[in-house]
Amino acid sequence: MSDSALTLVALVVAVLALAVAALAVLQAGRARAEVRVIEGQRPVGTGDLAALRADIAQTLRHVAVVRYDAFGDMGGRLSFSAAVVDDRGDGLVFSAIHARGESRTYAKGIVGGGSDATLTPEEQQALAAARTGSQKA
Repeated sequence: MSDSALTLVALVVAVLALAVAALAVLQAGRARAEVRVIEGQRPVGTGDLAALRADIAQTLRHVAVVRYDAFGDMGGRLSFSAAVVDDRGDGLVFSAIHARGESRTYAKGIVGGGSDATLTPEEQQALAAARTGSQKA
């Protein structure tokens, strides 16, 4: 390789190194700016935490499903009852009863862990499982 070719290769490598260094400096500047933004945010206060806890308590986050065979001749446990409630036990229970020729769906409101409508044993089981977090309820 001639001296001019080696000089050209060295020049290209130097330019690439400068480009990589400039990119690194740019990325570091962006990272510093993001850290400043994060540091500038105020910490969460007790009032914010209380509001957040109240919001979480009202979310329908406790769920349980009980599958069963509503009719002895069906098989396959195609019917089900599902309960979806919040921390206070407010929510709903819905059931789908499957027979050979038809399917029926029911929904019942739940307030404080109870319902004005009579709950079937499967609905009671789903509600208890949702409230306790155990499928064995």
